[in-house]
Amino acid sequence: MRRLVSLAALGLGACTSLAPQYERPPLPVSERFPRAENADANAPSVSDLQWRDVFVDVRQRRLIELALQNNRDLRVAAFNVEQAQARAQIQRASLLPTVGAGISASRQPLPGGATQEVYSAGLLMTSYEIDFFGRLRNLSDAAQSQVVAAEQGRRTAQMSLVAAVAASHLALLADEELLRLTQQTLDTRIESMRLIKLRYDNGTASELDYQLAQSVVANARATLLQLQRQRELDFNALVLLVGAPLPADLPAGADTLASMTPFPAMPVGLSADVLQRRPDIAAAEAQLIAANFNIGAARAAFFPSVTLTASAGSVSGELNGLFKSGTWGWGAAPQLLQILFDSGRNAANARLAEATRDAAVAMYDRAIQSAFREVADALAGRDTLGGQTRALQEQTAAEAARLRVADLRYRNGVASSLDLLDAQRSLFAVQQQAVLAQLAQAQNQVLLYKALGGGWTDTTTTSSAR
Repeated sequence: MRRLVSLAALGLGACTSLAPQYERPPLPVSERFPRAENADANAPSVSDLQWRDVFVDVRQRRLIELALQNNRDLRVAAFNVEQAQARAQIQRASLLPTVGAGISASRQPLPGGATQEVYSAGLLMTSYEIDFFGRLRNLSDAAQSQVVAAEQGRRTAQMSLVAAVAASHLALLADEELLRLTQQTLDTRIESMRLIKLRYDNGTASELDYQLAQSVVANARATLLQLQRQRELDFNALVLLVGAPLPADLPAGADTLASMTPFPAMPVGLSADVLQRRPDIAAAEAQLIAANFNIGAARAAFFPSVTLTASAGSVSGELNGLFKSGTWGWGAAPQLLQILFDSGRNAANARLAEATRDAAVAMYDRAIQSAFREVADALAGRDTLGGQTRALQEQTAAEAARLRVADLRYRNGVASSLDLLDAQRSLFAVQQQAVLAQLAQAQNQVLLYKALGGGWTDTTTTSSAR
């Protein structure tokens, strides 16, 4: 047996790899992000920021924690990691021999009607492939790369979940704010309609004024119902993300977008190399590395395979003599097999492996390009949405002042009801735009955090696959 172990070790030490030398593809995007002229080249990566340092609102933070514990997509991603680890273990086991132990008894007839009993016991190693050309090692390395890809996929799922819950919470805040605004607008329009109806009854307002007042009240009611529906849809989406009914003891948190604690500054940096720290990019690269190892395994299939079958044990005609000295022995049967004709199977497998590697390169490039666009879009939003929000707030103040003047002029008989209702419509429209701009600005900060690879570090993982 010592000689068999030495032979196996020699075979393992002599194995080589036919996989191509891996080189990371160059970035298929610009070296620098647009709109990052003022960024700090030495700024720390956003991926180093804990999500708890970014999302500080107590209600929002609690919702994220619940989602990390209960979200089913995150559980599926965790189970995918376990499956990949099991497949890697199975593949890694092929690098070592499988040894079995057994004992048997047989009775053989002899001439004259007599019988002979034969007992045997020992160890058996069957068809152990000595990996001279690295086929098994490449398959094992490819399986291990798939484990890395699955783990990075889990981190991607967590990163996306953190961002989705935060954005959904912000959308609900905007819904509540729009509902309050619409209810106030509806109350104001009902009061205006009551005043116009009184004047219409007294003959100082036309039927046209009264019908227009009824129209704007009905419009406000329809808008209120639409927003109520949207609020329910956003709430249902949040419940799905959390993965469980929202508990009644959720902390209150901010009640408006404006009252939320501002997000911390996001260090962007200049170089697009930071994209390679995103888990989805790392997963795409791990898939590429796995495809590279599979090429080595496909190439090794063209060379002879060397297998070894060996046994060691004892044979005796008596059961009590089975383990006595002098009955032990061993045997080995190495086999070398070179395929001469396989109808082009190995050649097709090699072409398939290379095509799969080329497709993995394209998918890696596409992942980089998509990530670059996400960062560029988020930077464009960061540089413009703040100014847009401030401009709309200024317009809201101007429209509110216009409405006060129009209302005063109408009550004094100087202006028509059309002027009053037009001022109400304009104020309501710009108020809605201002809330939506605030929502877009807040959600853009969430998207920037996600685009730069934040929210996935292991220290933030609280989910379980169980």
